[in-house]
Amino acid sequence: MLQGRCALITGSTQGLGYAMAERLAAEGCNIVMNGFGEKDEIESRRGKLESAHGVRAIHHGADVAEPAQIADLVATAQRTFGGVDVLINNAVVRHFSPIEAFKPEDWDRALAVNLSAPFHLIKMTLPAMKTRNWGRIINLASNWGLTGTVGRGDYVASKHGLVGLTKAVALEALPYNITCNALAPGSILTPHAERQVRERMARDKLDWDVAAQEFLKTRQPSGRFVTGEKVGQLIVFLCSDAASEMTGNPIAMDGGWLSI
Repeated sequence: MLQGRCALITGSTQGLGYAMAERLAAEGCNIVMNGFGEKDEIESRRGKLESAHGVRAIHHGADVAEPAQIADLVATAQRTFGGVDVLINNAVVRHFSPIEAFKPEDWDRALAVNLSAPFHLIKMTLPAMKTRNWGRIINLASNWGLTGTVGRGDYVASKHGLVGLTKAVALEALPYNITCNALAPGSILTPHAERQVRERMARDKLDWDVAAQEFLKTRQPSGRFVTGEKVGQLIVFLCSDAASEMTGNPIAMDGGWLSI
C-alpha cells in the first residue's frame, strides 16, 4: 500500500518524528525529512533510512514558522517524488510559563509552528492528493489537545486548534479517499521528560525505574512511556485500507491517561 509513496514528516530529524520516518520507510515509503540539528547527524539518519529500507530519503531544513520556507519544502517534495501522499505534521515548539508572564513572541511562534504550519502544509499538499484520489494527513495533537494543564497556554491552545483543523479538513477531504486524523500520544520519553525523571532520581535517590513510575503515576496509569515505535505502527495502520473510514478523529495513545 505504501510502496513508492512519499511521506513528508515535519520535525523528523530525531525523536518521535524520526521513529515515524523509520516505520514508514520500512513499509517502502520514500521520506522527506524536515527539521533542525547537527548536519552530520541528520545526514547519517537520512542515509540509514535509505540503506536499511531501500527507499529514497531527502532532508529539507525549512523553518515551518515561515510560509515561504514551507512552500519550498513542498515544492522540493513534489519535484523529487511527484507529490506528497502522507503528510505528518509533527514539528512543535512549547514554552512553560503562566499566562501573565507569557512572552508575546513565544506565543506567536508557538501558533506559527504548532497550528499555522499544519494549515499551510495541508493547503499546499491537498490539491495533489485530490488529483490522485488518495492521501493521509496525520496531525500530532498530544493529549493536551484534548484536555488542559497549567503553565502551558500556548501548547494547549494550539493543540486544541489542531484538533479542530483536523475535523474541518477531514470533512472537506471525504470525497477524495483522503483521511485526516489527529494523534494524541500521552507521555513520550522526550528530552524534557527524561530530564524530569533524572532530576527526580537525583533529588530522591531513586533508580530509573522507580523515578519513571513516580513521574508517570499522575499522568499515565499504564506506568509506561509511549514509544516512537508504537506511534509509528499506528501511523502505518492509519495509512492502510483498513483505516479508510477513520477520519476526523483525535486518537489517543496514552496508557489510560484520559480515562482518569
